Formats: sequence, structure tokens, C-alpha cells
Amino acid sequence: MAPTYDIEHLLLSQRSTTTVAGLDEVGRGAWAGPVTVCAVITDLSDPPAGLTDSKQLSAAKRGTVAASLESWAVGIGFGDASHAEVDELGMTEALRRAARRALAALPVRPDALILDGSHDYIGAPWPVRLEVKGDSASISVAAASVLAKVRRDAYMGTIGCDEYGFADNAGYPSPVHQEALARLGPTEHHRLSWSYLDDLPRWRHLKRHRDPAVGEGQASLFG
Repeated sequence: MAPTYDIEHLLLSQRSTTTVAGLDEVGRGAWAGPVTVCAVITDLSDPPAGLTDSKQLSAAKRGTVAASLESWAVGIGFGDASHAEVDELGMTEALRRAARRALAALPVRPDALILDGSHDYIGAPWPVRLEVKGDSASISVAAASVLAKVRRDAYMGTIGCDEYGFADNAGYPSPVHQEALARLGPTEHHRLSWSYLDDLPRWRHLKRHRDPAVGEGQASLFG
């Protein structure tokens, strides 16, 4: 099913809501690089052809759709939280900061937000509508998912570290990435608080330990 404006129309039918933004993130499960959030406001017109959840599109198709979205959307805002912020603050707070940076970058302040997922990491004072698989249901969120993915992937392709394959895996675990980590250790772009380091005896001493009261850890993804 193609995404629709059903959720946007529902929110806009509520009193005092005139502008709705859809938000999605990318980079949550990566071992290296930032987490990126995109916020999109539309005029409720028909979206560019092919728009859907970014995970359903090839890299080439995502790029084509993203280019169309840039001239179609009424407002686009991006926000990043660095790997260092993820290490220091935990993923929830890093996402919150990235989302608020994305919202601050919009040309107008939305009255309500549609956030992909089941956890509100943005918080007050924003009225947030959580939508599981929102990137498949909402046109605004689908647009945000495509733009966030294309932007972050492009950035990860510029930071070098060719042995780790960032241009292809965007910092997510892959055989190339895992082999390079075991052989060469983490780069300056890696998240050092994550427990993938527990599986690398040679580099385990580099792990950063965060106060549990500050943020959550990340389960090992080796298996």
C-alpha cells in the first residue's frame, strides 16, 4: 500500500492544528557515524511518483525520489547527533537532539508531529503522534525517511575509511565492516560505548562506559 495523507488530515481536523510535520530517523543501528532525523512539511499535494518507505527503494531509486522531494516539499529540516553525542548521552537523548535540530531547521514551526515508531523521543512541548510503520502509512513520514537515508548515506560515503566499507554499509554492521574492525580497530567515527567492542578482545579496552542513568546501552549485534 502506498502512503496517504490520512494521518495528516486527522491531525489537521483538530482544533488549532494548521501545520503537520512528518519525522523519521536513520542511523540508529549503525556502529559508526551520526544519527540523522529529517522533518518534512507538505502542502498535501500529490507526492512525487514512487514515494514509499525508504527501505523499499533501491539506492538509485531513493536518490531519484529524494531529488524530486527537495523541490516538492514545503519545508525540509535535517538534524544530526554525532557518534560522540551517542556515546555521551545515549541513543534516546541523541535522537531527541537530532529531532529538535531538524524541527528548528524548518521554515515554519509545525503544530503537530507524526513520528515513525512507538517511542516518543522528542517530548514536550511538541504534540507527537506515534505511528508504527509510519514511513509506510504517512506521505510526510515517507518523505522524511527517504531524505534522511539519502543524506546520511551520502555523508558516510565522504568520510573515507575505505577498509570499513562505509560508502556501501553506511556504518552498519556488514562482513567487510566487521572484518576491518577486528583487524584495525574502531575509527574516529565509531561509537565506542556500544557492546560490539565486547566481542573484540583486542580492542575491548577502548570501550567507553556510560552512567546507566544517562542513557541506554546497545546490545551486541555480532552473532
